Amino acid sequence: MNNKTLVKLSNVIGIVSIIALVYWVFTFISIEVFGFKVFRENMTETFYLSILGILALMFGALIINVMFNLTRIAEKHNQDDKIKKSSTKLWFLFILSFPLLFFLLWGGNFLTKNKKEKMLIVSAKSIVENDTTKSNLLVNYSFTTEWATQTEDILKIISKTDKHFPNVYVIVTDTLESANVFLRFSNYNLYYNDVKHKELYAKSYYIASTTKAERDYFNKVFYENNNEIRFSSRNGNYELFYPYRKNGKVIVLYFSDYQRYGKIGS
Repeated sequence: MNNKTLVKLSNVIGIVSIIALVYWVFTFISIEVFGFKVFRENMTETFYLSILGILALMFGALIINVMFNLTRIAEKHNQDDKIKKSSTKLWFLFILSFPLLFFLLWGGNFLTKNKKEKMLIVSAKSIVENDTTKSNLLVNYSFTTEWATQTEDILKIISKTDKHFPNVYVIVTDTLESANVFLRFSNYNLYYNDVKHKELYAKSYYIASTTKAERDYFNKVFYENNNEIRFSSRNGNYELFYPYRKNGKVIVLYFSDYQRYGKIGS
């Protein structure tokens, strides 16, 4: 293989590597900035490592060019015109490919989100419907140590039973100083007093920190008999609000999960 062939080969490798690196960097920035969860763990890690492989190819091609110190002489004028027309189309397709790539990433993230939503809803339904005894205990809310203790035990069982729900809470409505408030109870609601007996904290301790959208949703569920299931996702954080009604009483079961990776791929 002569020097000219080596230079041509190194140029091709370098150009392909640069184009691939641009796409890889664009994909990486899109995933990080917009919090897209597209690929499964193995594919995501392979994608990150492939950037190092591309950089290695680029430096290898550069070293070959430097070693042989060869440059190409300018093409003839008529050939330059053909190359210019062809390169204009290539540049147009190259620029157009970025919105397309972004759309594919968005679509992959949407599929991941949709799959996670269905999975969480199915799991929540199975928990509520398969064990109505525990569900009925939760819905009979009263601000007492007995109810809080039962709630602790039930939520601990739920969080350990279903891997999709490491964090489970019960949200209820109550009044505090004549104002309606939303309280959130977890699997750790009580504390031991000086005589080693469990006690409730002050009611204000359990007030749920919410956004306006969440407060609007709770108002509809608790005061307007709305049974809508609410799902939200942001940067890999998934939240599911699942209303449960029984004998005129209502609670909202809140499930949350976090995942670093998507659902597409192997």
